[in-house]
Amino acid sequence: MRAIAVAVVAALALPIAAVGAAEPAPLLAFGARIAGDDARTRLVIEFDRKPEFSIHYVANPPRVIVDLPETSFGLKPESLEPRGLFDAIRYGGMGAGASRLVLSAKGPTEVTHAEVKSEEDGKGFRLVLDAARIDQARFDELLGEQRWTGTVRAVKTDRPVIAPVKKPGAFVIAVDAGHGGIDTGAIGSLTKTEEKHVTLAFAKELVATLNRQSGIEAFLTRDQDQFLSLPQRVQIARQRSANLFISIHADTLKQKDIRGATVYTISDKASDNLAADLAARENLSDEIAGVPLESEPAEVADILIDLTRRETQAFSVNLARSVVSSFEGQIKLINNPHRHAGFRVLQAPDVPSILLEIGFMSNKDDEKQLLDPEWRKKVSELLAVAVQRYRQTAVANGG
Repeated sequence: MRAIAVAVVAALALPIAAVGAAEPAPLLAFGARIAGDDARTRLVIEFDRKPEFSIHYVANPPRVIVDLPETSFGLKPESLEPRGLFDAIRYGGMGAGASRLVLSAKGPTEVTHAEVKSEEDGKGFRLVLDAARIDQARFDELLGEQRWTGTVRAVKTDRPVIAPVKKPGAFVIAVDAGHGGIDTGAIGSLTKTEEKHVTLAFAKELVATLNRQSGIEAFLTRDQDQFLSLPQRVQIARQRSANLFISIHADTLKQKDIRGATVYTISDKASDNLAADLAARENLSDEIAGVPLESEPAEVADILIDLTRRETQAFSVNLARSVVSSFEGQIKLINNPHRHAGFRVLQAPDVPSILLEIGFMSNKDDEKQLLDPEWRKKVSELLAVAVQRYRQTAVANGG
């Protein structure tokens, strides 16, 4: 068997630092280059300090995963333009203390050599990865040999509740800023702003607006630029016993003339092709980050859970209608603004959930509004009205 020179991820296994100790500064990746062909490819990344790393493989499609300690990527986008064996390269944070590089390969690929070298001038280190094309049998062997679940060891998969325990009688709302960390989301057509920053800015404004309402406790599933898997987002909402889950997005479309807000609820069958395509893209969030998709729990077989899902779905539809009603005549909506599809992030069986596209980064007029703090404030206030209206109806009906 070919040996792989892979450094042990010692930094990720260190004991927790003493209380009050300063957190180590993130590594800085300040340069990169890639060269090669469809048989062999070399990737070099330059760091300010010596990086510890580990390498793993994911199938369907084949990907090479390089896990790193927390890293700030100060790279020019063109320095890691995919070529050779790789047709997509993504990098970014995976949560506190960890970052990741995901190399999507055109076919079965193996890292045949990996090492960290110090620069000749002593001012930094280079991570050198040599990859080669292999057959499917060898790739299957690599997958079988590794003991890896897709998580980063520095990040707890059972993420703790990140907000105080719910006050008695409070109406709790989880506001989920879509994307984050390695998953940048859509890119603005004018400013090249990443969707993950747009959704977080809006989510923060919405939480602040909701928390000014009597009896409401709103919180963020993520409050910084970090990656959360789709199941984690749902789990956080359920940990807080959320009464509502609102996931914020600002996608792109090929049809750049389409603009306006859209509200989505979950359904086994998509309402239209636009909804189906959007759900398919959003459901790839975990795959983009190199997280193997887990099989869904067999809850549907349980008649009680199935009934809960039906009731929750009805409440979700009522929330969506309330949002559309609040937006009408106040902000731009697309045609048929309430649509539905199989969004994985909306699958909590007991939490009414909507996915709100506040606009499209592919439309220049929408993009300008999405970056306008005053517009975000206006939309947040309209959403708060919709939530209060929904809340009154839900309480009246025992929801």
